[in-house]
Amino acid sequence: MGKAFAPRVLREVDGEPWEIEPYRQQGGYEAWVQCVTKNDPHIIITQLKEAHLRGRGGAGFPTGLKWDKVVNHRVKERYFVCNAGEHEPGTFKDRYLLRHHPHQLLEGCLIAAYTVGAKAAYIYLNHEFSEERAIFERAKEQATAQGLLGKNFLRTGLNLDIEIFDGYGSYVAGEETAMLESMQGRPAQPKQKPPFYPTEFGLHGKPTLVNNVETLSNIPQLLRNGPEWFREVGTSTTPGTMLFSLSGAVNRPGVYELPLGTSIRHLIEVCGQGVPNGHGVKAVFPGGPSFSMVGADQLDLPMDFDSLKKAGTGLGSAGVIVVDDATCMVEQTLKFSGFFERESCGQCPPCRIGTQELALLIRKIEDGPGEESDLAKLLQICGFVKGTGFCTLVTGAAVLVQNSLRLFRQEFEEHIHLGRCPFKSAPVGAE
Repeated sequence: MGKAFAPRVLREVDGEPWEIEPYRQQGGYEAWVQCVTKNDPHIIITQLKEAHLRGRGGAGFPTGLKWDKVVNHRVKERYFVCNAGEHEPGTFKDRYLLRHHPHQLLEGCLIAAYTVGAKAAYIYLNHEFSEERAIFERAKEQATAQGLLGKNFLRTGLNLDIEIFDGYGSYVAGEETAMLESMQGRPAQPKQKPPFYPTEFGLHGKPTLVNNVETLSNIPQLLRNGPEWFREVGTSTTPGTMLFSLSGAVNRPGVYELPLGTSIRHLIEVCGQGVPNGHGVKAVFPGGPSFSMVGADQLDLPMDFDSLKKAGTGLGSAGVIVVDDATCMVEQTLKFSGFFERESCGQCPPCRIGTQELALLIRKIEDGPGEESDLAKLLQICGFVKGTGFCTLVTGAAVLVQNSLRLFRQEFEEHIHLGRCPFKSAPVGAE
């Protein structure tokens, strides 16, 4: 994967990319002007379909199809929401885009809202992103001063703004139906699908287009350069690039844009410059803790939605977490199990109880008094709760434990046999 490619999102800008003039000098807002000039949403949607752009928020749903559902809905009162509620461990690319490329995101939001004829448009922003909020607000002020949004934007006689909504600040609130609930003053709890698909029943019960930050940041360049250009990199089923948030046991963590289909090994060894202190790779979460980790013998797997799904895991929002061979996998599993336990909204009893029980048993094993029967209990609980929630949180918690036991059962058994964590020094005087 050493061949150079033109970035689809993190394009080079002469000067500071968060300022409007350098962005416009590189073609910024040209796609937005063309969108308004042509005034035909079907042209825009056709280009998205021809590009085969898939959502970068986790599910990989075809973007053009989602926009089409909203545009062609019989209900004419529609809404648009950009989901910037990023809260998952190991994922920080939305924050990067907000900080460094706010105008590109803003242009994508404007195109999306205008195309679907949104009555109102919002960006649901994680309330912890205070600096990013200030940067995005400044971008809005600059664009408004140049007549690109606000009252009588581009002299159309119409009004369009992207209103910032302070996010709930939880993992579950990033799920689109929970996000929409919180925006209406209700608890951030997911709704069961069907019938509550936002394209059918979203904000205020009306059709609502929800896209995430990276998906929308792809739109301006895609429309300006065309679908064929967009498909020049990536795979046949998932063209384009992906922003990978690389963290964990690597020498150079960060956000990297790579063609979809790039191997896990390339990301770790070339972009991340390998594992620190001479250690090897023990496991990798290619899509964050909600998806199965892969072992060191699977580093040549291509990172795209379809290849990883076929391998029994998933790309998710591409939060790649690397675990080295000096790490205790029971402790690592406990860390993420604790996250799922804390982040459960408590709406679904299997999730509320199941995440607590899983974390409790793993904590027992890590601390020392674990028993062999606890392993069977863990798998039994996973079988009971998997797939039972209105969202995927409890399924992610179950997948994490099942996968950890499948790949590293010997470490769990060693904890039980020794009565302590073998990766930590034995107490003084212990045999």
